[in-house]
Formats: sequence, C-alpha cells, structure tokens
Amino acid sequence: MLHCTRRLALTGALVCALAISFLHPAAAAEAVLRVSAIPDEAPTELQRKFAPLGQYLEKELGMKVSFVPVSDYAAVVEALASDKLDLAWLGGFTFVQANIRSKGTAIPLVQREQDARFTSKFITADPTIKTLADTRGKVFAFGSPSSTSGHLMPRYFLMAAGIDPDVDFKKVAFSGAHDATVAFVAAGRADAGVLNASVWEKLVEEKKVDAKVRVFATTPPYFDYNWTVRGNLDPALIKKIAAAFLKLDAANPEHAEILALQRASKFIPTSKENYLGIEQAAKAAGLLK
Repeated sequence: MLHCTRRLALTGALVCALAISFLHPAAAAEAVLRVSAIPDEAPTELQRKFAPLGQYLEKELGMKVSFVPVSDYAAVVEALASDKLDLAWLGGFTFVQANIRSKGTAIPLVQREQDARFTSKFITADPTIKTLADTRGKVFAFGSPSSTSGHLMPRYFLMAAGIDPDVDFKKVAFSGAHDATVAFVAAGRADAGVLNASVWEKLVEEKKVDAKVRVFATTPPYFDYNWTVRGNLDPALIKKIAAAFLKLDAANPEHAEILALQRASKFIPTSKENYLGIEQAAKAAGLLK
C-alpha cells in the first residue's frame, strides 16, 4: 500500500511538472539560460569570446548557461522574439529589429562603455582612394545587411556625404562579417569596405591585417551593441543578469579576462531611448519601413 502511495505521488508530481512545462514553456526554459550573439565574426571566434563569460554567468546566476550559435543576424532577432533565446548580444540595428518584432517587449540591459560612442572604419588597399568621394565607381564591401556598424550607419553617413551606395558604387558586396570585410579588401575582391572600429583594432593588434590595408575615413559616433533579454523573462532573473554584467571589474583578474575578450573596459546600463537614433537612421537609409 505504501509502495502504491509513493507511485501515485511520483506520478502526480510528474504530471504536475509536465503541466507547468506545457502551460508555461518560457518559465520551464529558464532552467537553462539560452544565449546567442549576432554572427559579426567567425563562429569559432564568437565561441572563444563567450566561453569565460558563460562560465561567469553560470556562477553568478546559479543556473546552466548555453550558447546557441545562429546562421545569420535575422536568426538571432527571430529566436529572441519567439522565446527561443533568453539573452542576446545585438547591434543597435538588430536591437531595433528585435524590439519591433517582439512588439516592444525586448529589453536592452547593458552595453560596453564604448558602445555609447561607437564608430566604423572605412578601409582600402587602393592608393587612389583617400576620401569617401574617391569610392565612387568602385566595388564596395559592407558586412551583413543587418549590421549596424558594418552597413546601416556607414550607409547613412555615406548618404549624408552625398554618396548613394546603390547608384554611385560600381558594385555593392556583403561579406557577412567584419573580419570577412577586411579579407575582401585585402584580396582585391572589393576596392574599399567598412567595418566596426572594435574589430578593426583587434585585428590590427593581432597582426591579422595585410600591411597594404589602411583606414581612410571614420564615421561620427553612434550608439551600438548591447545585451538584450526577451521581455517575458523572469524579472528577478533579468535583474540578476544586469547585476552580473555591471559587477565585472577590470581590477579583478578573472573579470579582466572576460572584459578583454569582450573588448570592454566595463559594462554600463542602457535603455531603448539610446537606439531611437538608429531607428531613424534605418528609416532614412531605406532599410526600415
């Protein structure tokens, strides 16, 4: 009789757990924090950069953290909006897209200090290109079509300088990622290109840039990258995630490694209002209706 009672209790608990999981899939998913990032660099590099951060978040949050690779920028936006991701590293434009796709529920939590004044670098290996005006009639490489720093903002600033990429360039190419844009220019597949300042500086530091490739122009500053959570994530967990990022301190050796891989001196709070300029730029450039 006692054995049957135990079986009934266990069965009841299992049914209850399954019911909770069925009725509240988002809550059930929070046993694992599913994290991803826009693929603005090679997949292996994204995994390398995230590994120590993922371990740190597991300790701070007391839960498993899983990195979910994606194929392209649009896939991150869609996964976050459809509750298949909990936390994502987004560019300014992909945040705007995620905010629209999620009907305004996506929450930007933190950004690196430099993301409040981010820039893009125009590069070339062609000695005749010295100004933006010299790119007319040339083959030009952007990164991903959804990249803030590799497409949207450079396009916006080119148009402000009187250059319409779709009219004035001989051909527009999309490399797919910032490091790939450098490779395009170095190999002569594009006469000029543009990528974000952070990746450019990292590649130069690591001596991964061909000596003939140089910067010939820099954009004005704008807001860019942030860590964003889905809006229906547990509010208590959202607070813990934000606190974990804000707690990172370069004076702590363990934290210093994480910050170095993220190319951050520290993380600071951010808000939706910071990305209104990005949304306006996207509309002006014809990339957002």
